[in-house]
Amino acid sequence: MSETKPGVFRRLWEFLKKPSAKYSILAISSVGFVSGIIFWGGFNTGLEMTNSLEFCISCHEMRDNVYQEYKETIHYSNRTGVRAICSDCHVPKDWTHKMIRKSKASFEVWGKLTGVIDTKEKFEAERIKLATHEWQRMKDSNSRECRNCHSFEAMSPELQKQTPYKKHMKAKEDGKTCIDCHKGIAHHLPKEYEDPDE
Repeated sequence: MSETKPGVFRRLWEFLKKPSAKYSILAISSVGFVSGIIFWGGFNTGLEMTNSLEFCISCHEMRDNVYQEYKETIHYSNRTGVRAICSDCHVPKDWTHKMIRKSKASFEVWGKLTGVIDTKEKFEAERIKLATHEWQRMKDSNSRECRNCHSFEAMSPELQKQTPYKKHMKAKEDGKTCIDCHKGIAHHLPKEYEDPDE
C-alpha cells in the first residue's frame, strides 16, 4: 500500500512550526525587501533620466527641429528665469498618467528606428500628424501639463494686460483648455495648419 504525501499547505504548516522557520522567513523577507528597494530605485532613476532635457535632445530629430524652435520661446528664456523643459509639457507628473505616457512614447521611437523623421524635410512632412496627435493628447487631458504652472485662478487682472485677461476669463467660462488657443506657443505651427477660429 502506497503512502500519500501530505498536501502543500500541510507541508508548509509543518515547516512553519519548526523553530528555524522564523529565521528563514525573516531572511527571505529581508532579501525581498532590500531587492525591491534596489529594483525600484534603479527603475525610477532610469525613468527620471528619460525626463531630462539632455535625453530629449539626444537624437538629432528633436535637437535639430523642435528644440531649435523651443529656444526662441518664452518657455526657454524669459525675464523671470523660469524654464519649462520638454518633459514639463509632454510628460504628466503623477505616476499613473506618467506610465501611460511613457508606454505610448515607446511606440514613438519607431519613427526614429525606421527613419520616418530622420531629415528636416521628412520631419516637416510629418509635422501636422505629429502635432495633431500631441494637441489631441493635451485636449483629452484638459492641458494637464500646462496647468502644472498656469491656472485661470492665479491670473491677476492687475498684472496681466486686459485683453489677454478677458480672453482667458472667457475661455474659462466656455470650458476651453490651454491648447485650444495656444497651439504655436513652443513650436512652429505646421504649414498645413488652419486656425478653426479664422
